[in-house]
Amino acid sequence: MACSCCPASPSAENNEAPRWRRALWIALMINAGFFAAEIVMGLMAGSAALQADALDFFGDAANYAISLSVAGMASGWRSRAAMLKGVKMLAFACWVLGNTAWHAWAGTLPQAETMGVVGALALAANAGVAGMFWRFRDGDANMRSVWICARNDALGNLAVLLAALSVFGTGTGWPDVAVAAIMGGLGLHGGWQIVCHAWRERRKISHRRDAPAIPASAA
Repeated sequence: MACSCCPASPSAENNEAPRWRRALWIALMINAGFFAAEIVMGLMAGSAALQADALDFFGDAANYAISLSVAGMASGWRSRAAMLKGVKMLAFACWVLGNTAWHAWAGTLPQAETMGVVGALALAANAGVAGMFWRFRDGDANMRSVWICARNDALGNLAVLLAALSVFGTGTGWPDVAVAAIMGGLGLHGGWQIVCHAWRERRKISHRRDAPAIPASAA
């Protein structure tokens, strides 16, 4: 449990900054909109990579909403939020890998043209979101988790574009499956990073709470 009597940290002040909240709101709207569009196009195109990217948009929109809900709160609550986001990212990655295995077994051949167009639009959106959060990448666990999500999204979109080109060139669905598997692996790695960072912050907070107070006479 966080110690409410601890002084606010620079990270807490950044969380309260209008630019942080504004960036979160913009990212939330972009990710929610692209989730709705990409999940439909991914199902229509039969692309595991697009479906994985769509669910990534959904997960990020939920993560940004969580970050907004704890903005300005004590560091203990922010670290709890980061832990929740890390666990969600790990769960999402497991789903992506399972869905990818199904597409590999079914031998799905996705529509390369749809993958390319949607992937290019998603890349432009995520590159803008990652640029907004660049300045917060060295912040607390909550800020870092947001940066990791944005970074992974941009990398995932580049991979989708490469998959679209490869599907078009080879006439098989294996590039799509391979990219979806890579995206699942990125999700596992990113989620683990977030959980570890949040866990370290929780331990630091616990140590500060348990540390004996210095008597005023000894100061």
